[in-house]
Amino acid sequence: MTQTQLTASQSSHLPDPIAFDNPWRCIHVAREGDVEWLSLSRPDNFNALNLDLTQELYDYFGSLPDRQDVRVVVLRGAGRHFCAGYDLEDVNQLTVSLDQGLRLQRQLSSVVLRMRRCPQPIIGLLQGAACGGGFALALGCDVRFAAPNARMNVAMAKIGLTGCDMGISYFLPRAVGPAIAAELMYTGRFVNAERALRIGLVNNVMPEDKLAETAQELVQEMLAMSPVGLRLTKDGLAMAQETSNLATVMALEDRGQAMCFDAFMKEGVAAFREKRAPNYESSQ
Repeated sequence: MTQTQLTASQSSHLPDPIAFDNPWRCIHVAREGDVEWLSLSRPDNFNALNLDLTQELYDYFGSLPDRQDVRVVVLRGAGRHFCAGYDLEDVNQLTVSLDQGLRLQRQLSSVVLRMRRCPQPIIGLLQGAACGGGFALALGCDVRFAAPNARMNVAMAKIGLTGCDMGISYFLPRAVGPAIAAELMYTGRFVNAERALRIGLVNNVMPEDKLAETAQELVQEMLAMSPVGLRLTKDGLAMAQETSNLATVMALEDRGQAMCFDAFMKEGVAAFREKRAPNYESSQ
């Protein structure tokens, strides 16, 4: 949970979807159809996590399970960095007392937990620093695209803390295997974009000005699924990773498919046969 000072990279040139009145101070949310583009918006501080940003992320992701109007979320950082970790200007709040430190730590962790529990897939766009808590946010995304200048590390290992933080010990070994996870968590060693792609930490690497375009292409493919089908796919994939019981996983899969049979499969099959895009809105 540390802010890591890096050499400044070029500013992001991501297009800005249609914005609406934002009740937030530290994040910015813009709508594009059924998609929300969520930007960490503390660029002068490398989007480092502080109490206010943590609270807003906690509230935003906590609202998503009840929102049918949002089907996909794209998470990015304003300016030159995704998120450089925890803002060291706020670190004294963690040391006031054990009770307060634990309460704030649990809120940080709960942001990632809410990211995983929300039914909307989350696409992360990474440029510059994605360190410490920012690395944990990246790992909380379902899909990650990175610019060539992206650098990631378990930064908390370098400031007297454990390398186990905000779900990193859960997600990192599942993404890259236990041996590489151990290397990164025991040292706080940086991973650049090239290695991140090679070890499966990110899905692809492309120029920074192509991140949004790449995300939009993937979003459109996701939106081609039925609304319930997409939500249940994220739910089922998460559950399958959390249990080793095949029968339990298959029971969840069977439930999800049965829920979609009558509501969406007829339209999906008809659209496939007619070589057209499905209109799932009319089949609900």
